[in-house]
Amino acid sequence: MLAGDWRARGRVVVPEVPAERDLVVELPDSGFVGAVVGVEVGNVHLEDRQGRVRAFPLGAGFLVDGAPVILTPPVAKPAPAGRQRTASGSFAVEQQRARVARGSRIWVEGRHDAELVEQVWGDDLRVEGVVVEYLEGVDHLAERLREFAPGPGRRVGVLVDHLVTGSKEERLAHEALRGVDARHVLVVGHPYIDVWAAVKPQRLGIDAWPSVPRGVDWKTGVLRALGWPHATQADTAAAWRRIRGAVRNYADLDPALLGRVEQLIDFVTAEE
Repeated sequence: MLAGDWRARGRVVVPEVPAERDLVVELPDSGFVGAVVGVEVGNVHLEDRQGRVRAFPLGAGFLVDGAPVILTPPVAKPAPAGRQRTASGSFAVEQQRARVARGSRIWVEGRHDAELVEQVWGDDLRVEGVVVEYLEGVDHLAERLREFAPGPGRRVGVLVDHLVTGSKEERLAHEALRGVDARHVLVVGHPYIDVWAAVKPQRLGIDAWPSVPRGVDWKTGVLRALGWPHATQADTAAAWRRIRGAVRNYADLDPALLGRVEQLIDFVTAEE
């Protein structure tokens, strides 16, 4: 009884290990082995040697070097010395508070577009005082422009999904510009039906985004083709968290989106 805690003898203590980037872990039940590429909303994202990324709940059930561990969120580290870059690739502005919002705005079609823009360009936008809002569809663009009344110091940059020649989106954009001073509005777009497809598919462990037949909801068709849950809105939301969680910085996005967002930022921050 005097030799210490006799009840702890023989008990295996599983250590807690922070899920730091590039830590290699194994899931013994499935045999999946991957390196940590990110942690988000209680999940750790692991990338295997084929570039496939899967998400698993943090906690017990992992092995590191063959030994059981409990994965925990990574510990925040102080910024290293030297000039840092933001997720968009620009140099970070040190110790600068967010600028008061400009009168100009960037509009995107939906919430997912706004979240992706914030994830990659958020630091830049706060420095510039640019607010990103979403339209809930290009169908509302004409009405929103009339309400906003663009003019000097009140520019609008609009990012439209699937803005290709002959598309419905192109027609609606042209019609919307007829009712306002188009000198203060810039409408650009990417060729994808949905902003999901602007994320490089290799980040998700696939060679290309699936082809979805006409008449089938694109997100539903993609999730079904990938074998991911797709029956409910919660399934779609979970898929988007997984996709967005695979984006580390601008290098994980297609240039067709990168160039358009940079163009809009330049437009709404230009001195008139």
